[in-house]
Amino acid sequence: MFKVILIDKNDEGQQVEIASLDESRLPDGDVTVRVDCSTLNYKDALAITGKGPVVRKFPMVPGIDLAGTVESSTAEAYRPGDAVLLNGWGVGETHWGGLAEKARLDSRWLIPQPSAFTARQAMAIGTAGYTAMLSVMALEKQGVTPAQGEVLVTGANGGVGSYAIALLAKLGYRVVASTGRLQEADYLKGLGAEEVIDRAELSEPGRPLAKERWAGAIDSVGSHTLANVLAGTRYGGTVAACGLAQGMDLPASVAPFILRGVTLAGIDSVMRPYADRVEAWRRLGELLAPEQLDAITRTIGLEEAIDTAGELLAGRVRGRVVVDMSR
Repeated sequence: MFKVILIDKNDEGQQVEIASLDESRLPDGDVTVRVDCSTLNYKDALAITGKGPVVRKFPMVPGIDLAGTVESSTAEAYRPGDAVLLNGWGVGETHWGGLAEKARLDSRWLIPQPSAFTARQAMAIGTAGYTAMLSVMALEKQGVTPAQGEVLVTGANGGVGSYAIALLAKLGYRVVASTGRLQEADYLKGLGAEEVIDRAELSEPGRPLAKERWAGAIDSVGSHTLANVLAGTRYGGTVAACGLAQGMDLPASVAPFILRGVTLAGIDSVMRPYADRVEAWRRLGELLAPEQLDAITRTIGLEEAIDTAGELLAGRVRGRVVVDMSR
């Protein structure tokens, strides 16, 4: 028997519970993993609370991340005892995910756990840090360098924002952090932000073009915020868009693109090819120090995750939440 967070739905609506299941209930897959740690992401919180259409089939075990040890495998790439991790691929949405003591998965979704990190450290990074790294790599690919000026990070107190700040600062960029929680300014400056601004400066409808300020930006917010970020991006700059905390809409104009040559780079972390995943995690291993992970992370047990999901959506969680199955 193994414990899971189980989401189900009937005529009365969605129900969520901690359940003990027999291994025979696990879905199809060629690798069975003993999960050491998972995470609680924004998407997981939406799934658990039912406040977003994340779960596509019921019953479902949420959790878009996991790190653990292979228990059994019929795949050539993995053997019992191998340390592995997973981000995305629809787990927690269409396939049972990582908020469980065991998971059965398609081996093509896994990558070897980087030697630079323990399971807990890998999940302290999780999809949030991995997405932030992909976003930084997109800016680099488009030629955004520290010498070109400030880089803006929106949603700065969230997991993606926190890691984006830390990674950019490590690479020598001057980072400006946008947040709705100005009382967390010391935390953001501790990660490497040079300046902290109120998200209200960007969250309301704005003009098609604003004063040029940002050489680049990483946006996890969307909607009016992303439109205003684009409007304030310098000639030839790049904005990496990786989230929708404010909304899926983009009430912008083509002006930044055709008058300033701005690039909008979309960041998908869910279906990213294997080589991109391995490279992103290799870079994370080079750039992140263990003490940074501790500063960004809070650790809970599986049975605390349901209540914590509500806190996360209410904006009361800073940085990352690791779910340790041994607690």
